[in-house]
Amino acid sequence: MSDDHKNPGFLQQPRNLLLLVAGAFGLYMLVSGIIGMVTGTDDADSLLQDVPQSKAKTALLALPQPDDEKYPGYIRSEFGDGWADLDGDGCNTRNEILARDLEEVEYRNGDCVVAAGVLEDPYTGKTLDFVRGEGTSEAVQIDHVVPLANAWISGAWKWDLLTREEFANDPLNLLAVEGQANQDKAAMTADLWLPANEQYHCDYVLRQIAVKDKWKLSVTDTERVALAKVLRTCPDTNLPTN
Repeated sequence: MSDDHKNPGFLQQPRNLLLLVAGAFGLYMLVSGIIGMVTGTDDADSLLQDVPQSKAKTALLALPQPDDEKYPGYIRSEFGDGWADLDGDGCNTRNEILARDLEEVEYRNGDCVVAAGVLEDPYTGKTLDFVRGEGTSEAVQIDHVVPLANAWISGAWKWDLLTREEFANDPLNLLAVEGQANQDKAAMTADLWLPANEQYHCDYVLRQIAVKDKWKLSVTDTERVALAKVLRTCPDTNLPTN
């Protein structure tokens, strides 16, 4: 008869095996969790599963995926030569957005050119004084909520010049914001940049969804997930219209 049953190590083998398996499983779960955080295994559908149906939810989930077509490099002039006056009222889009978004607006030479005003900046939460002039006008800039460079790769490269110019001057996609915040954002999408003012995250994401839905622009998987993560926290999911 074998003497193995007299060996304490032999008696401990099943227990040791269980501990080894449990340890390996724990390590697997830890590594899987880390990989999940890095790769973003969440998807927009699951994130929004318990969110009541709304235009914002429907629009976000319906936005197209990027296609595989090769697109030419982005050039700003493909969206027109600066701010336009598409409605023919004599005021360009920059002045119209300043007049819409600023308070205590003062005009120069009539009721078109905005000379001064006060901005409650949505991106930072700061109160800014706007004064038109060299070295001061840049303090308040007009941001394309969906950046033109992103719109280009999301489908705008297929449009004609007039359509791209209309997009670049669409009030729905424009906000007066702090100049530095606009520069910091650059052409980044919602998965890479959100306003420092967290109270504005919902409004920002809703406007991005509204713009991409209106113009049928695509979103990447990571972009859609980032938008969904914010949307699921929003008490009001009505899409802006202007």
